[in-house]
Amino acid sequence: MKKLFVLTLIAGLFVSLTSSAQEDKSKRASPPATTKGTLASGAAITIDYSQPSVKGRKIGGEIAPYGKVWRTGANEATVFETSKDVKVEGKALAAGKYGLYTIPGEKEWTIIFNKTWKQWGTDYTEADDALRVAVKPGKAASATEKMTFKIDKSGKVNLLWGNVVVPFTVK
Repeated sequence: MKKLFVLTLIAGLFVSLTSSAQEDKSKRASPPATTKGTLASGAAITIDYSQPSVKGRKIGGEIAPYGKVWRTGANEATVFETSKDVKVEGKALAAGKYGLYTIPGEKEWTIIFNKTWKQWGTDYTEADDALRVAVKPGKAASATEKMTFKIDKSGKVNLLWGNVVVPFTVK
C-alpha cells in the first residue's frame, strides 16, 4: 500500500512539473512579445519581453515607480540581444544577450544592460551591469496600453507605454 501511495505521489509530481514547464505563455496577463530589427550596420537586434498593461495605473507611481530599478516588462527578465558589437547612446556594448532593466524618471530614464539575462525579472544585481545610459523620455503621439518596443533600421529603439515614449539609439 505504501509503495502504491509513493508511486502515485511521484507520478503526480511529474505530471505537475511537466505541465507547468509547458505553460502557454500567450495566455498570461502580460503576454510575451518579440521585436526584431537589423540595423544599417548589419547588427541584428532582438528584444524578448512580456507586455504589462497600464490598466489605468500611473507610470512612475503604481507601476514602474520613479527612481527605482524596474524589470522593464513583466515575468522573466526582458532580454536584449545584439549579434554584433554596437554603441548604445554612443557607449560600447559587446555582442551578446543582456537583461534589460530601467530606472524610470519624470525627466530621465536610465537604460541598464545587465550581464545576467536568463532569470526572473525582479532578480537584479547591479554588480552585473554591463552598461548604463541616460535618456530623455517624451510624450507619445498616442497611448499604448501594452508596453511595446519598436526598432527601426536607423537604430532608434522606442519603448512605448501609456503616454510615454522612451527612445534610445543603437548603432
